[in-house]
Amino acid sequence: MQNALFNLFFPNLCLGCAIILNDHEITICTQCRHDLPTTNFHFNEPETLKKVLYGRAKIEDASALFHFDKKGIVQNLLHELKYKKQEKVSHFLGEWLAMDLQDSNLFNSIDVVVPVPLHPSKLKKRGFNQVHGFASALAKRLRARVEKEVLIKIKSTKSQVNKNRLERWQLNNEAFSTKNLQRLNGKHILLVDDVITTGATIEACCNELSKAENVKISVATMAIA
Repeated sequence: MQNALFNLFFPNLCLGCAIILNDHEITICTQCRHDLPTTNFHFNEPETLKKVLYGRAKIEDASALFHFDKKGIVQNLLHELKYKKQEKVSHFLGEWLAMDLQDSNLFNSIDVVVPVPLHPSKLKKRGFNQVHGFASALAKRLRARVEKEVLIKIKSTKSQVNKNRLERWQLNNEAFSTKNLQRLNGKHILLVDDVITTGATIEACCNELSKAENVKISVATMAIA
């Protein structure tokens, strides 16, 4: 009775379209789940995301869960995650991709999951890193460990929306650093982020992580623009 009253005044809403969720629905409604633009790269086109980074970073495997379109459901989900503190979206998407990856032949030798970090000032302002839940869910399913302290962001970069590829690369090239690299020696690393656009952030992170000895790097993101 108490739960019913709570739900009456504070209904559980779909984070994709804002309709009231049914009892069996979690995070998003059945219709949004059906309409989400999954890439299925890990099943049908495993080279697609690797081509974005070709010649810029050596990648073993790469995949993204969704295609990102402005004003679409994916944008709504990521907006809820990043700006309305709906951290459950991060874990939800990580679980979704992890289950897919378990059914594919990729990512079966991951040792360590490394989330792309936020600069400390942005982390303090937002209160959390939006990819930590994603990373944790993937690590659990892939039986890997999460390393949140090896890759660090040392330079706070402004919005890159209106930057070209060279400008993005220049902004990110000096934005990241590493510490305790010995934790990664000999490991297969899964680098994770929310959205990949030009690949400049992923490239910069891979350049830092590849300084560890005898490592392989794969990439997984929530979406690709």
